[in-house]
Amino acid sequence: MIRRVLGLLRKEVVQLLRDPVVLFIVLFLYTVEAVTCTRALTFEVRHLPFGVVDQDRSVASRRLIELFDLSEAFDLTRQSDTPTAVGEWLDRNTVGMVLVIPPGFERDHRAGMRPALQLLLDGTYSNTAESALHYAHALAARFDAEQPPLLVPTGSAHAMAIPRVWYNPDQSTKTFMVLSMIALAGMMVGAMVPAASIVREKERGTIEQLMVTPIRTGELFFAKTVPTVALNVLALFPALIIVALFQVPFRGSLATLLVMAAVFQLSAVAFGVLVASVTRSTQQALLLAFFGLFPIMFLSGTVTPIESMPPLLQRLSLLSPLRYYMEIMQGIFLKGTGWHELWPQAMALLAVGSSLFAMAAAIFRRRMV
Repeated sequence: MIRRVLGLLRKEVVQLLRDPVVLFIVLFLYTVEAVTCTRALTFEVRHLPFGVVDQDRSVASRRLIELFDLSEAFDLTRQSDTPTAVGEWLDRNTVGMVLVIPPGFERDHRAGMRPALQLLLDGTYSNTAESALHYAHALAARFDAEQPPLLVPTGSAHAMAIPRVWYNPDQSTKTFMVLSMIALAGMMVGAMVPAASIVREKERGTIEQLMVTPIRTGELFFAKTVPTVALNVLALFPALIIVALFQVPFRGSLATLLVMAAVFQLSAVAFGVLVASVTRSTQQALLLAFFGLFPIMFLSGTVTPIESMPPLLQRLSLLSPLRYYMEIMQGIFLKGTGWHELWPQAMALLAVGSSLFAMAAAIFRRRMV
């Protein structure tokens, strides 16, 4: 049996190495695409055009406007002392936010009366509006810290929360996105390569020749799995260079990362083998693979937080291997966690992978009889 498995492994490795297109695509997904998507898919607000209606025209109001304009989040493009043009600014998309400073702002602020500022946000792009609102609150708080009221109103003392963000103090989305893109690359390569390989054998008729030999279904799946797992683990090394270029900290163990990546690949390859078991052509395999990959991606928490999903989808997300791999990547890179903290995710990946392999083997045997 060992000689049969070694022979199959040698055949799969040679076929993989003889296909430079596949090797190039794998390297591209782990490097160039990770960089491109990380740079493009950002939730941070930078240089959002904003307008100001300054009805106070005081030293304090000018300082507040200056704080907004000097930040990387906002660029001042429109300014007026009356609110009549605000509607036109927002309708024409010339601004994404309008800051309205009321008359008497400086007087009321110095008297400790906490004058209300009005923020008008274009909610067409809800994520941008939400981020802009947070930035605006932070800049208003900075203004308060720079120019505290001369009079503190009686009874205004209150408990103050001092926030401290661990693991990602800058709250940079690049840190999350680059790890997400590398995890997605691993899922796509792990699923597509074995699926295409098995379906290609079906189209050429060589799968029937293999099945009339003493080779068993488990041995065939093993030979299809090992080269893909090894290829994805090796592809992590150029991906680590990309991660370093984005200044993402690596606080965990490299050995733990490689072992966990191999465990994750077992479930990704199992999904690809299952796809190949129920399809008969490359076209069918590609369509079915994408049909399954999109839910796996959306339910993993890489696009939206799992906690924001409806309860049913939160439960379905437990079936997504990408969810556990993302938790592993974030734990190893950002928190420096190891086996003691990550073994539940590893067990979940093994459970998902074993179930998919069992389903694929049952379907494959029934169809090849």
